[in-house]
Amino acid sequence: MTSSSAAPSALAPYGWDDAWADAFSPYEAEGLLPGRVIRVDRGQCDVVTPGGVLRADTAFVTPHDPLRVVCTGDWVAVEPGGNPRYVRAYLPRRTSFVRSTSSKRSEGQILAANVDHAVIAVSLAVELDLGRVERFLALAWESGAQPVVVLTKADLVPDPVTLAHLVQDVETSAPGVPVLTVSALHGDGLDTLVALVGSGTSVLLGQSGAGKSTLANALVGEDVMDVRAARDVDGKGRHTTTTRNLLALPSGGVLIDTPGLRGVGLFDAGGGVGQVFSEIEELAERCRFHDCSHESEPCCAVRTAVEDGELPVRRLESYRKLMRENQWIVAKTDARLRSEIKKDWKRKHAQGRAAMEAKRGRWS
Repeated sequence: MTSSSAAPSALAPYGWDDAWADAFSPYEAEGLLPGRVIRVDRGQCDVVTPGGVLRADTAFVTPHDPLRVVCTGDWVAVEPGGNPRYVRAYLPRRTSFVRSTSSKRSEGQILAANVDHAVIAVSLAVELDLGRVERFLALAWESGAQPVVVLTKADLVPDPVTLAHLVQDVETSAPGVPVLTVSALHGDGLDTLVALVGSGTSVLLGQSGAGKSTLANALVGEDVMDVRAARDVDGKGRHTTTTRNLLALPSGGVLIDTPGLRGVGLFDAGGGVGQVFSEIEELAERCRFHDCSHESEPCCAVRTAVEDGELPVRRLESYRKLMRENQWIVAKTDARLRSEIKKDWKRKHAQGRAAMEAKRGRWS
């Protein structure tokens, strides 16, 4: 049996460090093996261990809570033998990337664990959807990872002035986030991205057709992911990645490639939304009312910034939309918050009615 003392050399390329070794020590005493999950598929997972890649069953640690299932990127304690072989536990996660599901029960779905960088791939083959970029960024910030936006297929925008304007538009929507332009086809811009993801764990996110598989192949240095052409009309294509796969990069670091995400629902991501719209959060501190909704309240610094041209209307509308969505998803599982929201709605309705009656009094 291979002990975890052999783990540093075998698992170091996958992110193993002294802190993970300390967290694993109780399981080492039980004779279990340390490993990192590189793929999950229908209750089974592939785990890279000091002795190689093992196939294991996750049923032993599959609870009713969908956020606590074993996922790609987890560090786990796995049985050294057995048929079937089981994952016995996963180590406490440093970060986790979670989105809401389409379920009416408002469940969250964990996409990747222990991620340091969230690489958001956005295709330049189609018109930029800045609202979707902001949505991805909110989830990334909430996860605890550092986001980076990669504008793929930059070779399709040959005019440098046009490309610079597109980059500026994204930078305005992504304060504090690196924005890179890459052409995986020609290798342009890859050096900067390789340096950025060369340490730690990165997760590759984006819609189907954004060029994630091509980008993953370029970073790994070989064709490990299937690639199919996207439609020229809308940039969409069939899913080329159907599972989340963890890949060791030759330059250092590891990459988790994910299927194209059609739906990117927020899941308790209020902090992430605030990070994406940090300029609005800062302006809101100067509003007269601490709970200002930036709708009709007097002395609203946010609306004043819009009127003065300092804040784009689109940014404020996107902020409102994501905040409402996040508040709604949280309220579905929090009775106290639902009650507070109803009270707030009634208060604002009363304020609006009083303001209308006052206007009518002046007109009469």
